[in-house]
Amino acid sequence: MAAKRTGEKYEAIIDAAVRVIAQFGYHQAQVSKIAREAKVADGTIYLYFKNKDDVLISLFNEKMGAFISDVERALSAVPSPEDQLKELVRLHFEYLEGDHELAIVTQIELRQSNPEVRRQIGLIVKKYYDVIDQLLRSGIEKGSFAEDFDVRTARYMIFGTIDETVTSWIMNDCKYSLMGQVEPILRLFLKGISR
Repeated sequence: MAAKRTGEKYEAIIDAAVRVIAQFGYHQAQVSKIAREAKVADGTIYLYFKNKDDVLISLFNEKMGAFISDVERALSAVPSPEDQLKELVRLHFEYLEGDHELAIVTQIELRQSNPEVRRQIGLIVKKYYDVIDQLLRSGIEKGSFAEDFDVRTARYMIFGTIDETVTSWIMNDCKYSLMGQVEPILRLFLKGISR
């Protein structure tokens, strides 16, 4: 029987996995390296996780789940849909700019995993999509956003832009501020590219 996925050891393994995968890449991140980094025996990892793929899925679930909860809480305190969109972009960038290793894992390493891992991660990302969809629908209902656009297409555009901005930032060795990208991206979302 697996141990409960809570507690200091579990969190230590998740955090160690982020560091090891960021440093060595997913394929070179052996369970033994993760265990050593977490300061636990190799066998301890198998008390919590079935295998390395399970570690990766759990890592993403924990980190993304916490992020989504933070976003939902923050958006509930912001009345206007335009400001909610700004807060969403700001939080996304702040979260990943504050943790370069997590940014490398989520933007680069997760995409090189096997199909089952990608499927599980897709289920987690869907929760984030739901937050964006709700924000867009609320904006339409309140008259802040046009009512003649497809919410799904707009969500892909928003998520895709945010996601690609973070990936480009990593590929450029984080040489500039992600937070400096919030206003230009928000302007593009809210005003488009027409004059």
